[in-house]
Amino acid sequence: MRASIITLGCRLNQAESALLHARLHDAGYTLVPHGEPADLGIINTCTVTAEADAKSRKMIRSFIRQNPGAFVAVIGCMSQLHAQQVAQMPGVDLVMGTANKLDVLRHVGPHKNSVPALFCNGLPADDFEIEGCPTPGPTTRANLKIQEGCDGMCTYCVVPFARGKPRSRHMLNLIDEARALSSRGVKEIVLTGINVGAYAWRGATIVDVVDALNSVDGLARVRMSSIELSTIPRGLLDRMNDPRHVLVPFLHIPLQSGCDTTLRAMGRTYTARKFAAFLDTAHADVPQLCIGADVIVGFPGETPDHFDETCRFVLESPIDYAHVFRFSPRHGTPAALMPGRVDPHELSRRSVRMREISSEKRAQFHQRHQGHRMDVLFEQKSGGGWAGYTPNYIRVAVASTRDLENRIVPVVLRESRGATMTGVLE
Repeated sequence: MRASIITLGCRLNQAESALLHARLHDAGYTLVPHGEPADLGIINTCTVTAEADAKSRKMIRSFIRQNPGAFVAVIGCMSQLHAQQVAQMPGVDLVMGTANKLDVLRHVGPHKNSVPALFCNGLPADDFEIEGCPTPGPTTRANLKIQEGCDGMCTYCVVPFARGKPRSRHMLNLIDEARALSSRGVKEIVLTGINVGAYAWRGATIVDVVDALNSVDGLARVRMSSIELSTIPRGLLDRMNDPRHVLVPFLHIPLQSGCDTTLRAMGRTYTARKFAAFLDTAHADVPQLCIGADVIVGFPGETPDHFDETCRFVLESPIDYAHVFRFSPRHGTPAALMPGRVDPHELSRRSVRMREISSEKRAQFHQRHQGHRMDVLFEQKSGGGWAGYTPNYIRVAVASTRDLENRIVPVVLRESRGATMTGVLE
């Protein structure tokens, strides 16, 4: 039997799909990429924006069109929030939400269902364990799920409804997976969750997680995925600044706006000044730190002056790049009913401008590292050479005929070329 897993959305979805990949392999399936014939298709969906919903529906239809006789399971966030709509799509056999998506194989049958089966139960509130270990992919990095859920209730966000309240993975269980990944050659682990800084299990915090991972044999790097400002303890900065610790100097923090008026409307819990103060402290304390941010443009009521405030904030702060999102109204959220919707053309203009600023900041970050010697973990061939990442997440390409896959090698950084820097092996 041939199976294909199609994953949309965040790193957490990617981590969960990797676990499903291993379970399918253990069950005797041959895993094939989307586009090749398959007997089973599992589409792991995202619903964070209207565009994410559209992409999920497009991938469902694409798989069914290419594999009309295959058993089709649609799982994840869109299924959790829009189960009936998904079930009405012709060709769908099984709809499962986020609570039990990792159990999808228990409900997969050899034949298509005449009526789609729905398993979109209420979301649990208890801490959790995960059975098994994902099969490492083609890169040397692996995502490790440590946390689930969020109770932030920002006015634009449906994630708490799709993922539930915060809950954490048992410490020993996640360390067991980390050890298994390391034994299979993984050198870098990315901690994933909806709000990883909210990790709390029997008194243990996110600092305890990274300290425990620091003792895993063979593991060279631990990287934080997106983490909320209010959940970043001082201890993380201390460990990022310790060359003996596996935690790398990298933070990606959702900013969303640099304007206090917009932040209040969004339901965020900090001011622009508080955010800036933390960035200044972190940048001063961890010299090699790379800071990324999420920014939403065109939130209802965001005036040109408000947008300009956000532009100035990003330009003048130590932020090194930004992931830019256009505001997307989500049904059932307060923001969907707010007045002052930004014109689509103006929304596009603001999106383009913020991406230009992000490119400017990334180029400045690269420029500060020109001539520096840094260790690069090489992942894959690129053109006539290899590409990999520094600890602070600079993508580096070098020309070399050597086999550098999954090796950490010192490189002297040379030129910035878009999102990548060139380098020379020492």
